[in-house]
Amino acid sequence: MDEKLRLLEDLKKTREGLIREMHRVIIGQDEIIEKIMAGLFAGGHCLLIGVPGLAKTLMVRTLAKILDLSFKRIQFTPDLMPSDITGTELIQEDPVSRVRNFRFRPGPVFANLVLADEINRATPKTQAALLEAMQEYQVTAAGNAYRLPLPFLVLATQNPIELEGTYPLPEAQLDRFMFSVHLDYPAAEEEKRIAEQTVSELNPEVKNLLECGRILEFQSLVREIPVSDYVLGYAVKLTRQSRPNNGEAPEFIRNFVSWGAGPRAAQYLVLGAKAAAALRGDVNVSVADIRSVAMNVLRHRIFTNFNADAEGLDSSWIVTRLLETFPD
Repeated sequence: MDEKLRLLEDLKKTREGLIREMHRVIIGQDEIIEKIMAGLFAGGHCLLIGVPGLAKTLMVRTLAKILDLSFKRIQFTPDLMPSDITGTELIQEDPVSRVRNFRFRPGPVFANLVLADEINRATPKTQAALLEAMQEYQVTAAGNAYRLPLPFLVLATQNPIELEGTYPLPEAQLDRFMFSVHLDYPAAEEEKRIAEQTVSELNPEVKNLLECGRILEFQSLVREIPVSDYVLGYAVKLTRQSRPNNGEAPEFIRNFVSWGAGPRAAQYLVLGAKAAAALRGDVNVSVADIRSVAMNVLRHRIFTNFNADAEGLDSSWIVTRLLETFPD
């Protein structure tokens, strides 16, 4: 038990160090950094949504340097093929025997941290190439399964305003992302600092703070944190109340929602809450921890209907009302 407590204290110090190093390069975006860290130590993938220029790509690159993980960036385009992501088999000739054999050449998905940049620019077929990797941590090619290196984390970016030449993510793939994180414009003072820092010759360096083995230890620790029946019940209630076919769902859910969140939402609410508690060095997971991750977990799993569209309401409004309806 003492060893677990020491590991928990190390995780808290690691969080402080990660934030400090990230802020050498990234100005502001504290909440976004916190959610990415929670996703990392919970072992969940994150979808970063924001307009161009909000440092989404820079944030992921900086994190990869701090964590000293193998890192690959995949720039999604309409002509990108599934094999460009997962890898392909090549014919290789033995220089001695002159016998030709197939050899698998791994694609960029074989990395600890994968940046799927502008993921909605690729066709659904190519987007689906990530599904097996995100869920099973493996790639299947020509009937053979190839394991991915652990830890494995996909951070995908998406531009919400440019819709020409883009393909909405399938619901099945959206459900594989633990968090949907929306980035907003920086505050006035932060934007001033950004303008000042990025046009100078200043090129801040970050330190390596973690390696693969330590991250896996922290991920295991997060999953071992106990959760009370009351907190677990609250996470399940939030998930079930988002479904319009649930007879106990609030009226606004029945009026404005076509499909609610599935069972994976409850799992990620609990896992995200565990990570939030662990990052502050606490073993007591509370309802407040569930609520702190609810928007990021539920927003991309709730689908509004025509009535909501006519009223100008989106899934974020639905989650906000849901949290107001069920305060604890």
